[in-house]
Amino acid sequence: MTAEQLQLILQSAWGALPTLLAAAPITIGYALAAMLLGLPLALLVALARLSGVAPLRAVSSVYVSFMRGTPLLVQIFMLYYGLPAFGISVSPLVGGVLALTLNAAAYLSETIRAAILSVPRGQREAALSLGLTPRQTLRLIVLPQAARVALPSLGNTLIGLVKDTSLVSVITVVELLRSAQLVIARTFEPFGPYLAAALIYWLISSLLELVQRRLEGRLARRG
Repeated sequence: MTAEQLQLILQSAWGALPTLLAAAPITIGYALAAMLLGLPLALLVALARLSGVAPLRAVSSVYVSFMRGTPLLVQIFMLYYGLPAFGISVSPLVGGVLALTLNAAAYLSETIRAAILSVPRGQREAALSLGLTPRQTLRLIVLPQAARVALPSLGNTLIGLVKDTSLVSVITVVELLRSAQLVIARTFEPFGPYLAAALIYWLISSLLELVQRRLEGRLARRG
């Protein structure tokens, strides 16, 4: 690579930064929306897999297996291009968030289920013997401890979601990757914009990792 080529790449990356930085909040918004919507669903799926009701266990197990066993890109296509066949049309924004949410919920449910199982059984039995109902035991005793155990994995899932949002560009959502592609279509120089996009993804992931470590440290200091 010559000095002129390197200079062209750096100029292209620098010129793409304003457009890419404007799209970064959209990428973060997609990841946060999928995380916030996926957590309640993940909790329900995890509880269904732990329940004594066989049909609930079966349905939730199939859901987790399917969502984890198929590519996210295929799921995006199924929801965005497949649902209209049933008379249901969704916008790119809704289709992207829905696909990310359903996919994330499957992974999050396994994290939550493992965290719940990590709470010693004796604590649940002690809570029940003190007069707490099963629901109170779950809400006051089990879930707070499970949340602490699950926090590192939840943080990793959020970081993964930030990167997975790049896939919604295939349904014309103008997020970070799609913005880089639009810049390339104007400048015909691909490496610089892609490099700038990669650096922004890296920066977002690093900041989220820093927040995750601080939360873990705070929880550790509290006991």
